[in-house]
Amino acid sequence: MNGMDSTGREAFARGPTTRFAPSPTGELHLGNARTALFNFLLAHHAGGRFLLRIEDTDAERSDAQHTAALLEDLSWLGLAWDAGPGREDERGPYHQSQRGALYERFFQALESQGMVYPCFCTPLELEAARRAQRASGRPPRYAGTCRNLSPAERQRRRAQGLRPTTRFRVPPGRRLEFIDLVHGPQSFLSDDIGDFVIRRADGSAAFFFCNAVDDACMGVTQVLRGEDHLANTPRQLLVLGALGLPAPRYGHVSLIVGSDGAPLSKRHGATSVREFRERGYHAQALTNYLFRLGHSGAEHAVLDLPAMARTFDVAHLGRAPSHFDERQLAVWQKETAQRLSAAEACSWLGALLPPGLDPPAANAFIAAVLPNVVLPQDAQPWVQIVFGGPPTLSPEAEQAVKAAGSAYFAAAAQAAAQCGNDLPAIAAAVRAATGRKGAELYLPLRLALTGCPHGPELAPLVRAMPAGQALERLQRFA
Repeated sequence: MNGMDSTGREAFARGPTTRFAPSPTGELHLGNARTALFNFLLAHHAGGRFLLRIEDTDAERSDAQHTAALLEDLSWLGLAWDAGPGREDERGPYHQSQRGALYERFFQALESQGMVYPCFCTPLELEAARRAQRASGRPPRYAGTCRNLSPAERQRRRAQGLRPTTRFRVPPGRRLEFIDLVHGPQSFLSDDIGDFVIRRADGSAAFFFCNAVDDACMGVTQVLRGEDHLANTPRQLLVLGALGLPAPRYGHVSLIVGSDGAPLSKRHGATSVREFRERGYHAQALTNYLFRLGHSGAEHAVLDLPAMARTFDVAHLGRAPSHFDERQLAVWQKETAQRLSAAEACSWLGALLPPGLDPPAANAFIAAVLPNVVLPQDAQPWVQIVFGGPPTLSPEAEQAVKAAGSAYFAAAAQAAAQCGNDLPAIAAAVRAATGRKGAELYLPLRLALTGCPHGPELAPLVRAMPAGQALERLQRFA
């Protein structure tokens, strides 16, 4: 660190300071998870800091359980924050609901400059004004109804019990320009913005205000967020400029949409990190897919977070909407599953195994089925096949088994009696007795032993069966 400048912002020589600032009003969905990931990678690419801030000033919608779930999801994804809840530093607290005194000082600074005013308009009045503007072909924005009320008129309305919001007085005739990290040069006219609320009627700070103020006071230098926030940026730059606070560089990433091009929602299936975690997806599979969702690059292998950070580049962020496809996520999931250690795989699939199964047997089963497993539910049928009773054959499978003949299975059963669950020995005995080879040799064995014409490699699967299991199943047809 190089100390602090005149605004109180720390200058981090090591790199940028980024942040993820969710509102705890629901579950962490994939779009926000990707935003958190990109900010994490942007910070760590250059040895910077990644902050987590909980934006919970809206008391009616914020929920402590949602906050706890957010922290759990981010931890599961591996997105450790350098400062934030549970890792407080001198820039905290990192819950906005605990930063009211700071906001009040900045509110007073704006009031002393005449940059804000009380607004007594009701939600019904505001909606009526917006409808009238749309009907006349004008973009909806605040009409300035309360902008020039006299002190006496303001006092009269307060005496009537009306509780005002506080609006920022947007200066007229200004052009607001900035360079977006993703979209490049941006330009807005202040006359198109309209005065906006920075403090709610209950006295709490509104998004446009506290989000910008906290970025400045927490030393945030770069922010990646959804492109639905692009139009918010000129408002926040006005607030920061009026307060003499430094503004971060903003970048607005494309939204995630479903296959139909509509914003990703419940009608497209699972959308929250929790849902994918509970279905058995690996955190590394999800981060690898999200990393490629809207970010191009030359790396196509499964990457850990440090490797992603090394290759992350805001220049590779796309501007077009990113289409979520769970089939692509499944590809990363399968790749990740194949890389699990024996202990990791056992932890992932262990709950499906019969109680009391000894570790060698558990490891043998998991090693046999893992190449064919994308999600834990894919292993469930094989638990029954390997550890349950003799499989029930379909009419087609039963016909194929009968066509092999009793001599075929007599040789197989005799080899199993001598060699146990050793498929190569069993197959060799059948080949010697019948002359069969290829599919004619192995398909009847697979059907008799598993009841399925396809599945994991047969030899490891048979080795995973309890002692005597192969003999019992082969003898049925001898």
